[in-house]
Amino acid sequence: MQKKKDNFLEKIVKKNYNTELENVLEKKYFEENTKSILLSIMYKIETAYKDYKQVKRNVETKEEFIENLIEDIQRNCESIKLVKLHSKEDDILGDRTFLIEKKAKKIICYPIERKLLYAIAKISKNDEIIKDKYYIINKTLSNLINIGKDIETVEPLRDFNGYSWTTISGEIESLEYNLIYQNLRIILGYKFLNKWIRNTEYIIDYMELLKNKLEELYGNEVKEKIIEYLEKISILLEMKYNKNAKEKILQEKIKNEEKLDKILDNAKFVQELTEKKKALTKQIKKIDETLNNDSLLQSEYEKRNEDLPLEEKIFSMRILSKIMAEERESKIKKIEKLNDLLNPQKFIEYKKLLERKEEKLKVAQIKDIQKEIEKCIIKFQEIFLKAFITKVEKANSKQEIEDLIYEYRYYNLLQIKDKIEIKDEEKLKDKLKETTNILLRKAEELKVLNQLSKDEEKNYQILKNIFETRSINLNELYIKIVRENEKYYLQIFDENAFEEKIELKLFEQASKEEIPMKLNKKVKIFN
Repeated sequence: MQKKKDNFLEKIVKKNYNTELENVLEKKYFEENTKSILLSIMYKIETAYKDYKQVKRNVETKEEFIENLIEDIQRNCESIKLVKLHSKEDDILGDRTFLIEKKAKKIICYPIERKLLYAIAKISKNDEIIKDKYYIINKTLSNLINIGKDIETVEPLRDFNGYSWTTISGEIESLEYNLIYQNLRIILGYKFLNKWIRNTEYIIDYMELLKNKLEELYGNEVKEKIIEYLEKISILLEMKYNKNAKEKILQEKIKNEEKLDKILDNAKFVQELTEKKKALTKQIKKIDETLNNDSLLQSEYEKRNEDLPLEEKIFSMRILSKIMAEERESKIKKIEKLNDLLNPQKFIEYKKLLERKEEKLKVAQIKDIQKEIEKCIIKFQEIFLKAFITKVEKANSKQEIEDLIYEYRYYNLLQIKDKIEIKDEEKLKDKLKETTNILLRKAEELKVLNQLSKDEEKNYQILKNIFETRSINLNELYIKIVRENEKYYLQIFDENAFEEKIELKLFEQASKEEIPMKLNKKVKIFN
């Protein structure tokens, strides 16, 4: 009776959301094929989201996801143009599958559902979600988090169809961005990241909040390592995917080195600052004289307009006065900064700032960027697993452990390289085994999983397989050990349907008495 009631409520929710989207689309000048594909996206997300949430656990509710999507279409999409392949309009896209113009709130896209959903997610993001004071990473880390979230937004549509879960690496825009974002989601929680990404109050310093949260949850050592590698990976990925980024970073490095060289010669540095102050003071005096003399102001007005194109011309002396007043204020602020640098304490802070910049800019010298990215990502996974172990150790309820089992299974099946999943990464083999055993022990201690053997290695060899299956509902898994041709095999069943068959090489020389389970008998994994 309850199941029928739940199904009825689901139908009402589905109908309401379709109606809500249709109401939004009625106010848009979209072509019918655009409206049709958007309604199709909505239907498929509603169909798949239950399995998506079951698999990942730590994600927003279906209602939150859909409400955000409808809001993004309403606020950020004034024009959506679908372009057919090999049509006259095809040239607009070039080698891209979509194009967005944020200011015009315009999307041009092939009629591919996952690409259109990705474009909607992308056009709805703030380009920078990190304050300017965080040199370089205000752009590179903003990109990492935004792109990671864009990829995740497409996931319910891309990987779930209402009855199965399949991930094709070629359909993921970037394996690296996706992996790092999913690492952050698991250790920070989706709520923190969603608030950060959708934040409209730029006054909030989320980098500071990130550091505080990491330290609170995992301690100072883990926090420092996560921040270090997160920043480095974000810069490396920017250099990989943005052709102009490496050259810009190299130029920044040269400028920064020049500044460092100058401040090492303290006398020369002070002299240079003093000369800059004198020049600025002279410029301010000239502005004051011009603003207080109509003849000089008229002359300045004519002089400036001579060199300006029509669309940039100054149309009145009143506007010129305002421009010059702003210029004056800007120069006063520059003098204040120079005065700060002449203060010994401020000078030391400035030197440390340049040194910190230099440390971040070192990546520009790396010749093999891809090799360095792969190296840093492995290091990041080791730190992530250390943080995940802390989560396991702190968990004290059955629900927490069950959620962690699902999250860890999802993590194991993330792709770290093309067609290589985390579980198959040789460099992480030992750390993964350690993490798996700690999670299994905690799950058995809290009676979430059945202990199949008191021998930890045998228990591991059997139960590690639940972290490698794409069966959506792990709670319904059964296992059975069979013997064929003198070899032992583990069979995994999902709701009585045969899923997988894995050879148990550890048991090759074992007698029947040493096998932890009765042969040919199905055993439920979860209590």
